[in-house]
Amino acid sequence: MNRKQLSVFFILLIAYAICAFVTYTFFLDQLTAFIGIPMPDMGVSPIVLGLANAGIVLVLYGLAGLTGYWFARKLGLPGIYSEDGSWGRWALIPLGLGFVCGLAIIVGDLVFAPINGFGHFPHPPFPVSILASFSAGIGEEIMFRGFVFGLWGFILNWAFKRFNGRTIALWIANVIAALAFGAGHLGTVMVFTGAASLAELNPVLLLEVFLLNGVIGIIAGERYMKDGLVAAAGVHFWTDVFWHVLWGMV
Repeated sequence: MNRKQLSVFFILLIAYAICAFVTYTFFLDQLTAFIGIPMPDMGVSPIVLGLANAGIVLVLYGLAGLTGYWFARKLGLPGIYSEDGSWGRWALIPLGLGFVCGLAIIVGDLVFAPINGFGHFPHPPFPVSILASFSAGIGEEIMFRGFVFGLWGFILNWAFKRFNGRTIALWIANVIAALAFGAGHLGTVMVFTGAASLAELNPVLLLEVFLLNGVIGIIAGERYMKDGLVAAAGVHFWTDVFWHVLWGMV
């Protein structure tokens, strides 16, 4: 394993753990007010709760990320970052793509709100919005692009090996990971709408969730294949910044 790649991964992981600690220690009231569900009294101080969540991040996402990195190496992908690319490929390009994706979500929210049976999606209050953007950009990319994409890419590449179908395998894995990414937001949607099951959700709302999140997932996956996890996380982070932070303030 490449030590430089792993060093960058652990920097991302620690940054995510710090965000989790800060969120649950100092902004839990804002977070629960945004979600609309009060946090049950667990009999521990906010600091202990923050440390517990940071520990969960380090263990769960650490294992998922290392497994995803192993898949990436087996698939011949960059892994954490592209070592033969310029910094613009994992910094400037994700910024530009994040702006485009953020704009697409804003337009999509405006188009779907009158017909989805729910209305406009809410935004976390600042500074929870920036913490959430940072956490989602790292954590969800580790899980969906690193682990889910890697797992399916590994399985499909093995299945298509005799046909030299590596490219097809990777793009199918990208679509699967994007759909899983969309499905990962359904729990939050059910909380916001008060739905007890998926059957209670408006079909237009389901289409909106999978379409908009799926587009982000596909684009982040394309960057992951070319420039690694850092680039995918950058696309996700800047998308959320434009959507949740800046548009949320507007």
